[in-house]
Amino acid sequence: MKTTRLFIIFCTSALLGSCGIYKNYERPAEISAVGIYGDAQSGGEQGLGDLQWRQIFTDPTLQSLIEKVLAQNSNMRQADLRIQEMQNNLKAARLAFFPSLAFAPSGTISGIVDPYDRDKYKAVMGGGANKTYSFPLSMNWQIDAFGTLRNTKKNREVAVEQMKSVRQAVQTSLIANVANLYYTLAMLDQQHAIAEETTEKWSKTLEMTRHLMDAGMTNKSAVASTEANYWAIRTSTLELELSIRKIENALSTLLGETPHTISRGKLADFQLPAACTTGFPIGVLSRRPDVKQAELTLASAFYNKNIAKAAFYPALNITANGQYANSITGAGIVNPGGIIMAAVASLTQPIFQNGRIRAAYKNSQAEMDIAAIGFQQTLIEAGAEVNNAMADLNTDLAERELYENQVRSYTEAVDANEKLFRESSNNYLNVLTAQSGLLNAQMSQASTDFSIIADVVTLYQALGGGAE
Repeated sequence: MKTTRLFIIFCTSALLGSCGIYKNYERPAEISAVGIYGDAQSGGEQGLGDLQWRQIFTDPTLQSLIEKVLAQNSNMRQADLRIQEMQNNLKAARLAFFPSLAFAPSGTISGIVDPYDRDKYKAVMGGGANKTYSFPLSMNWQIDAFGTLRNTKKNREVAVEQMKSVRQAVQTSLIANVANLYYTLAMLDQQHAIAEETTEKWSKTLEMTRHLMDAGMTNKSAVASTEANYWAIRTSTLELELSIRKIENALSTLLGETPHTISRGKLADFQLPAACTTGFPIGVLSRRPDVKQAELTLASAFYNKNIAKAAFYPALNITANGQYANSITGAGIVNPGGIIMAAVASLTQPIFQNGRIRAAYKNSQAEMDIAAIGFQQTLIEAGAEVNNAMADLNTDLAERELYENQVRSYTEAVDANEKLFRESSNNYLNVLTAQSGLLNAQMSQASTDFSIIADVVTLYQALGGGAE
């Protein structure tokens, strides 16, 4: 009776001491996303990252390409299969709470055979083979008295969420890559059109310069300079065509297709979202894949610590066996057979394990601290990326306005200098300078238009856009 009381007191104390093992993960109070965007924070509760990618990229052709990439890309398909693997592991962890059963029927034939078939030995050797059979059924049940199975299941749930975050990261990256390549093609198309238009203008200028030289109104130097600029622009046109081919090949590869021409719209067709704002930083915790993975790593470390702590407490197992057999004892064959049953309950309490359990628990605490530091650092890096993206976008928007003014001024300068050149051959250098300046300004304007789109894509990605 006294032993029973001591056992009850021991189990009660163990249960009270293990209460923390059954807690769910909660984000540490010292880890906060407040202020991580710095001075770049803008807008209200929702920002650019809360929009679906179809709301950002409204071009139907681009939407079709993105949908095709998400459906065909090998990385996406592999991520989906990895999620299935994690879900299978989770199902196994949930079923671990139930008893495991095993059924192993067997049959035996035994006897002594006289190779000479001697009658006088048959009585000694037996009249033939003895046949026995059994149908054993065994059960093993681990009682989750101290949360080992529960924390293992929670860990598997975290693993599924981590894999979903990996898939989301792949999806967001693919959307950003397709959009960047698509609008790179649109930018190169625009620059190619500018180069061809400029080539045509320079061809006319070169022809006019030759006529003026024939009329004695200019010299060979003017013709040579004009001709050199004409060939330089022709060269840049070829380089642009090569770049277009390479970008088309890169996009085809991303689609999982052989190289082919990619249909696309114009750079000017892109419409900036109504409000390119960041929203509150708290949103990045639930959307951005790397931030989610960092927190899930911390959650996994939390449950691993619980598992390590549970190792200090007793393990309770129940084992039961039952079988139907036609031989109950070794005295002979009995037909019909009988049923044999046995059940054992065991309680194992670690006492001295050479410090292994304590070391494992301390290591799990250290791993949790490491994960917490990594989580906070990931938040800081995410905030810096958002700040950089907002700064790039604001700068490029301001530059676009300046380039528009520059193109307007160079256009006026070209018109004025061409008029003066027709009247006086001494101004041909001013014509060359103005036309070269106009070409560079137009090319830079196209690049800036693309940079604005790329900045929107980067900001959308930095805010965790693309989450489903």
